[in-house]
Amino acid sequence: MTQRLLSSPDATVYCQLTYDPASQWLRTVWRGFVGPDQAQQGGIVSLEMLNEFHCPYLLNDNSQLDGPWFDSVHWLTHEWGPAAARAGLRYVAHVTQAHKFATSFTATPVHMLFSAFEIQLFDNAPEAIEWLSSCQE
Repeated sequence: MTQRLLSSPDATVYCQLTYDPASQWLRTVWRGFVGPDQAQQGGIVSLEMLNEFHCPYLLNDNSQLDGPWFDSVHWLTHEWGPAAARAGLRYVAHVTQAHKFATSFTATPVHMLFSAFEIQLFDNAPEAIEWLSSCQE
């Protein structure tokens, strides 16, 4: 396994990125309050890892976030998404922030935001893991 930790200036880890070669998954776990610059940095590091490992599966876990989440849908859909697809990403399981239901993620349907890969939204990690595992069958 390969892991990268992103920390705030006070050394608090706000993003843990782990690539598991056995499952070909990249798992990102976000914690605490994440500002826009930190969120974009995590997105950039995830792209670096997607390019390095050419993994088709991403589990993005926001369940441990506090406060508002990264609000740049434009950056995610116009820059991150196409770059992730070019790196080989095909399936994304996105776990929403705790106490926010998957259906309230965005006013725009997810399939309209990301067309180069399949993304599903979940309220908890076990359901996301189950779905991502089924994509490998």
